[in-house]
Amino acid sequence: MAWTQHTRHLVQLGFALFILISSVIHHTAIEDATTASIDALCPFGGIETLQRWIASAGQYVPKTHASNFILLAALVVGTLVAGGAFCGWVCPFGAAQALLAWVRRKLKIKEVVVPAKLDRILRYGRFVTLAVILFQTITTIKLWFADFDPYRTLFSLDWLYEFNWIASWPAYLLTLGALAATLFVERGFCRYACPLGGVISVLGRFSLFRIRRVATACKGCAVCDVPCPVKLNVAEADVISSNCIGCMACVDSCP
Repeated sequence: MAWTQHTRHLVQLGFALFILISSVIHHTAIEDATTASIDALCPFGGIETLQRWIASAGQYVPKTHASNFILLAALVVGTLVAGGAFCGWVCPFGAAQALLAWVRRKLKIKEVVVPAKLDRILRYGRFVTLAVILFQTITTIKLWFADFDPYRTLFSLDWLYEFNWIASWPAYLLTLGALAATLFVERGFCRYACPLGGVISVLGRFSLFRIRRVATACKGCAVCDVPCPVKLNVAEADVISSNCIGCMACVDSCP
């Protein structure tokens, strides 16, 4: 494995541990509300609370904080520089899906290959999810998606400290479904349902650094298509799609 992949996995592990440790500290705090939940540690919270912050002169949707705006600003800058690298290097839920893809390969579970035309259509699901979340958040003035978000369900550790099947069964089932799907469709949630991924893919069109294929040096072997976790057509593109998560697996595989 190339050093870039070793480095990427270490970075992913570091961010995942940071979120998990933050969740443990939040749940084990002696006094309530003395430590932030992971809701305040997610850049998507900045998108969810933006409309209320503008419309109500600085008020936030409950559970969000100024930290969400800081993280959102960092994400925007990072995406304009390095495209979707947040998804491939930082996002803990992306790391969890990558781990399950590794498990699938070890168990020799056959991967489901989504036809290219259907894949293109399904990727619009991210924007449908985004629109529903923003509409519901604006109308209910609460983090509506927090009740269903697979990332939050898994990494908040509520299932460990405050397990409540009756109240949270939709979130549990959605999370288990998203993770189970990864055993057959690699990064299925990222590719077809993640609302933040949709935002990043749009901003990524304007990023300064994107992976490019040099046609005169390309042998046409298509080896670079094989390891791509989000199944992009790398071998025939001059500039790789803004759906790229910057994992560099295609570059590392190129002979």
